[in-house]
Amino acid sequence: MSFTPVMQYTAAAIFGLALLHTFSTKYFLELAHKSRHHAGLFHLLGEVEVVFGFWAFILVGSMALLQTPADAVHYLEGQNFTEPLFVFAILVIAGTRPILWTVETMVNRISAVLPFHPALSAYLLCLTLVPLLGSLITEPAAMTLAALMLRDRIFKQNVSQRMKYLTLATLFVNISIGGVLTSFAAPPVLMVAEKWGWSTPFMASVFGWKAACAVFLNGLLLTFFFKKELLTLQREQQDANQEGIPLSVVVVHLGFMAATVVFAHYPVVYIGLFLFFLGFTEAYQRYQDRLMLREGLLVAFFLAGLVVLGGLQQWWLQPLLAGMNDKVLFFGAVSLTALTDNAALTYLGSLVEGLPASAQYALVAGAVTGGGLTVVANAPNPAGYAILKSEFEDQAVSPLWLLLSALVPTAVAAFFFLMF
Repeated sequence: MSFTPVMQYTAAAIFGLALLHTFSTKYFLELAHKSRHHAGLFHLLGEVEVVFGFWAFILVGSMALLQTPADAVHYLEGQNFTEPLFVFAILVIAGTRPILWTVETMVNRISAVLPFHPALSAYLLCLTLVPLLGSLITEPAAMTLAALMLRDRIFKQNVSQRMKYLTLATLFVNISIGGVLTSFAAPPVLMVAEKWGWSTPFMASVFGWKAACAVFLNGLLLTFFFKKELLTLQREQQDANQEGIPLSVVVVHLGFMAATVVFAHYPVVYIGLFLFFLGFTEAYQRYQDRLMLREGLLVAFFLAGLVVLGGLQQWWLQPLLAGMNDKVLFFGAVSLTALTDNAALTYLGSLVEGLPASAQYALVAGAVTGGGLTVVANAPNPAGYAILKSEFEDQAVSPLWLLLSALVPTAVAAFFFLMF
């Protein structure tokens, strides 16, 4: 489908406004507190998860006016919404009590044998082991589990805002790089793996061990930086209703999550499984907490809006990527990832014909390295944001403080990807 230059420039301007809006959500929340008649509207515009969906609506409306309504509909039908739907389904499934209880039990048992205080070990594992599990259960599932565990163990307690921002930023970075041990779990890798012939053994040998080293170093640095604060926290007490979950219920939940991961590229399959899963949770409601349907829908809306907005940025992004050498491409990918989803970035790079192997590595390594700089940088980030934002001041995360907090873990990841 062809677009006029006016439409392309308009799409780029709307995308820029959407990014500006993302960094201004706290301002809209302040307006919501001051307004007497439009508080609900301002509060809606202050939700980060709503921003890209809102501006996607503006984009589609502009397309209908500047071109034709048929063009707008045709453009929407041509977009791939597999990823937003998958993130919605896996977020809800991974956030259920049986799945969370299983991972918490694993973390507790491993932390008991580590040569650290249990509070330090559990915190370290939430920032290292769980993100690396993303290479098996996919990054959105790992993000959901890690964010829920950190919320209950750390964020709900009386910890400093500095600790919350550094923890969230490190989690975002470690999730982004922790999924590259395989060829199917990280969205930016998935976009190029088939075309470039990148198998799981290739990913593990070329990217995976470097990512694992960076993940553990980031986790260790943060754990010992906040050692005193962690040791003052109350040990998390298991809720009585989390005990006694039948093994059969746990196995069924794990089976649904595994099947959703296996069929991640086939929405008609995993959405059908998800509807079946909802019926199962209703049948065994006593073993469930509130399903995260609202959070999942908001995250899916965010990602779908990013898909719609990003689909019209190819005209300037692709030539920009094609004109960079390897080192510039790496740091360019890190920077551009902060502005657009890293999967969209690697997809656009895969369209550049004749891209040498060194440039392919630089593009993907840079894209995953920059995946923790902003909420929009990596597809799982909105899931973690939706779970943890209520624990920050004014129930909002400052984009500037998130960016600054992510600089050190991002630099650690860049060091391993560039130096080895």
